[in-house]
Amino acid sequence: MTMDRTEFEQLVIEAINSLPPEFARYLANVEILIEPRPTADHRRRVGLKPWQTLYGLYEGVPLTRRSVHHVHLPDTIILFQEPLEHDFPSRIALRAQVRRTVFHEIAHLFGISDDRLRELGAY
Repeated sequence: MTMDRTEFEQLVIEAINSLPPEFARYLANVEILIEPRPTADHRRRVGLKPWQTLYGLYEGVPLTRRSVHHVHLPDTIILFQEPLEHDFPSRIALRAQVRRTVFHEIAHLFGISDDRLRELGAY
């Protein structure tokens, strides 16, 4: 399934709007971007093998590692439209995976690692 950017963006907005208010308030200083695909630099930073796929990326300082004595740049969550559309060809599956990816990247904002997400059964 291939969507135009506006349709894909609507799926992202739906996912964000479905967050409970107590979590959504932490997104005030988070920029959410949509990119067509991860760059070589994105892939290198997360240590992906050539055959591995990246749906989203959190860039920033997790809330659990922040100090009141330091000023932090806005955090960024990037969603990669082409890999998501490629691996989830139906609209229903794509909507569910976009939501899951948004929540996954927000979990990183809260300092939850990939290992911990695996322990929690989030994969």
